[in-house]
Amino acid sequence: MAPSPRVLFTILVHLCTVASCLCHNQPRFTAIYAFGDSFADTGNNNFLVTLLKANHAPYGQCFPGRVATGRFSDGKLIPDILASALGIKEFVPPFLDPSLSPQELRTGVSFASAGSGYDELTTVLTNVIPVSKQAEHFEHYIGRLNQAVGEVAARNIVRGSLLVLLAGTSDFLINFYDTPTRQIHYNLTGYQDFLQHKIQQFIRTLYDQGVRKFLIAGLPPVGCFPIQITTKLKFQLSCADDENGDAQSYNQKLISLLAKIEPTLPGAKLVYADIFSPLIDSIIYPAKYGLAITNRGCCGTGLLEAAFLCKEFSPVCPNPAQFLFWDSTNPSEVAYKNIAQFLLQHALPQLA
Repeated sequence: MAPSPRVLFTILVHLCTVASCLCHNQPRFTAIYAFGDSFADTGNNNFLVTLLKANHAPYGQCFPGRVATGRFSDGKLIPDILASALGIKEFVPPFLDPSLSPQELRTGVSFASAGSGYDELTTVLTNVIPVSKQAEHFEHYIGRLNQAVGEVAARNIVRGSLLVLLAGTSDFLINFYDTPTRQIHYNLTGYQDFLQHKIQQFIRTLYDQGVRKFLIAGLPPVGCFPIQITTKLKFQLSCADDENGDAQSYNQKLISLLAKIEPTLPGAKLVYADIFSPLIDSIIYPAKYGLAITNRGCCGTGLLEAAFLCKEFSPVCPNPAQFLFWDSTNPSEVAYKNIAQFLLQHALPQLA
């Protein structure tokens, strides 16, 4: 029997109340600044001499206007989706226009670089921007901000902003697992500690530049990335559980690190961004998210192709929304939307 109009009205009021609460639980920010790797690069690699570019088809086929902006996905990324939900303007790379108008300040700016990491050695072969250099670029950006609105207003903008840091994956994929350069110097525990020392340095540097609200991501289930399934010769196309276990132990260390250093930074709030849970849940329960394929990408065979190997004439799946991954190393837009929604529900309210 269909519910009565009164019951339908009650349900509607309840849903509206819940939506209103979720909205009001979210803090307001003057801007969002993104740092890290391809999870946050909105096009900075377009201006570098590197093979790691996504400014060509079939990338961007689900982006407004079907434009290949340099985002390593079929559409938008986590920072884009967070910005939209929080009322921040669309993300732009920071180095295109030396001028800034006051009308353009409440915006998202990405300093991220696909293939980047905390470890400077990660970027040597690919010639992209390490996270430490991204911090230097942010300092230059603040100088431009000072010129545009004055030091007091610029300081308030930076202090009221949200910093989103999405990095670490490339360090393990490039430097520890697939080309084990760092295994010469570190065991797993040592390399995890080395990277987290770099994270601490980054946070303190940006804190000194005025940032107070940090959203710091851990590692995703890297053992489920199609490239890792392929390189580990997982003929059943199943995840490399040992690498997922490494990611989980890294994430636990990061949670402990953030809790340890937050009291040493007066006025700062450091929130852990869990991107492992929504991705692994999508793999275990794909139908829950409308997904059909979770172990290979949409581009090409989905097993190896990424960046210059995912090219204009590569075959692509007919419905990217059914794929968890767009290429062999990067999630699809629908996956990023699921992650962003998870962060909006579980992480962002902690900054309110």
